[in-house]
Amino acid sequence: MKQQTGFTLIELVMVIVILGLLSAVAIPKFVDLSGDAEDAAIEGIAGGLSSAATINYATEKTNPMTGTTVANCQDAGLLVEGGLSGAPATGYTIASLAVGAAEGDSVSTCVLTHTASGKTRNFTAINVDPT
Repeated sequence: MKQQTGFTLIELVMVIVILGLLSAVAIPKFVDLSGDAEDAAIEGIAGGLSSAATINYATEKTNPMTGTTVANCQDAGLLVEGGLSGAPATGYTIASLAVGAAEGDSVSTCVLTHTASGKTRNFTAINVDPT
């Protein structure tokens, strides 16, 4: 008599049921990652703005004739490539706050807002006035 090999119908059904349960649990975790992507994007932009403000301040300190004037938070948006201040097409806005009066000694916390979601992140800007 021939020896049959393979899976029984019950075994195949059980594998399909297990795969169905795993996919029902795992798929919702991967379907909507847009919130995480928005969080990561705004964190990255806020970090870039803080870094740009710091580099601008360091540039002005090494050579007082260089650097970009930063008198308010929106000026800090001009420090990144392509600019970010007053450009609603970018999807982000920067609150218009003064960055203090004392050059270099005045570090302000500015607010970056993602216009579509309303999510906000803080970044720092340093008062720079090259002469």
